[in-house]
Amino acid sequence: MADLSSLKDLAPASEAAAPVHVRKVDNLGRSYATGKRKNAVARVWVKAGTGKITINGRDFSTYFARPVLQMILQQPIVSAARTGQFDIVATVTGGGLSGQAGAVRHGLSKALTYFEPGLRGVLKKGGFLTRDSRVVERKKYGKAKARRSFQFSKR
Repeated sequence: MADLSSLKDLAPASEAAAPVHVRKVDNLGRSYATGKRKNAVARVWVKAGTGKITINGRDFSTYFARPVLQMILQQPIVSAARTGQFDIVATVTGGGLSGQAGAVRHGLSKALTYFEPGLRGVLKKGGFLTRDSRVVERKKYGKAKARRSFQFSKR
């Protein structure tokens, strides 16, 4: 090969097309996804409906009593402008209430993209599809907590 002009005749090895996201719905018309945050794991089902949100068999406003947690849970629905269009059923285990709310939000976002793939761009831009990987740091030996040392005393 003498110069680079001969390269223009070559065809690319394979045209890598953008991945096509297809709708994943079961025979009952529901989409399922798993969401995680800290030590909490949420299983979320989404189907077309009136906007009822159920967490572990209870209404979400009674399960997550704090308004901040309710707001975190509803963020994907509000950002996708789909308020009142989906019935959401979730079972969540492990962790505390804050981690559980984050896990349900993550699972809800994934389930919405499976139900309606066109929402993927909006939810991805909002950062709802990314799993927040921050977890509690482990305790080290010779330390009171993960990093805190015992109180120093000269005598």
